[in-house]
Amino acid sequence: MKTASIIAAAKLAATGVVLASGMAQAAEIKVLSSAAFREAYLELVPAFERATEHKVATTWAGTNGIMERMKRGETTDIVIMSAQGIDQLVQDGKIVAGSRIDVARSGVGVAVRSGLPKPDIGSTEALKRALAAAKSVAYSTGPSGVYMEALFQRLGIADEIKPKLKVAPGGTPVGTLIAKGEADIGFQQVSELLPVAGIDYIGPLPPDIQQITVFAAGLHTNAKETEAAKALVKFLTAPEAAPVIRKKGMEPG
Repeated sequence: MKTASIIAAAKLAATGVVLASGMAQAAEIKVLSSAAFREAYLELVPAFERATEHKVATTWAGTNGIMERMKRGETTDIVIMSAQGIDQLVQDGKIVAGSRIDVARSGVGVAVRSGLPKPDIGSTEALKRALAAAKSVAYSTGPSGVYMEALFQRLGIADEIKPKLKVAPGGTPVGTLIAKGEADIGFQQVSELLPVAGIDYIGPLPPDIQQITVFAAGLHTNAKETEAAKALVKFLTAPEAAPVIRKKGMEPG
């Protein structure tokens, strides 16, 4: 299905959501989101806005940044981040219990700077050799980075590669470090690597060590635009949104 057709179908779906909910006035929906879902979100949200006349104001932050904002008492309508993070915010009383809806799933990908040889990452042993050969290795502070730290330990290479490790600041794509030559190889959610210029995406981690992260949306306990926010989440998880999500390196939730 072509993008134009996807968006047209999605607009119809969004219109149906609005009619079903009985909303009569346009609203401004505030969203606080991690970057993993950004590319699909940025393609889908304009269609939602055109179909409903709602406006969506989005703030992007890393996992730690989102948690800090919530801890400080910042309010929003929707939070989109790892499902684990949403569950924690439910426990903290920041997200409405039962409002979590999974929007997408993403695995961890591997990339190198454009022009560099692409190492073999087809097996766990091949990946270990690639890491041993790299002069510097980058990962994020988000779910993929937390997983990679644990994986290095599990593979018995943490001490060996520790001097090579570079952690991308919160909100900074790992691909940016790679493109600047600050890292030879890097790891992040596939959806966050694909749009970065100056890098070559090699592929996902080998299946036996892959980690799939579920990203979810949750309604803030102090949301002002509850019905409009629910309509947006329903739109992002509608069947018509699935091809866009897949195109951006993720799978529908």
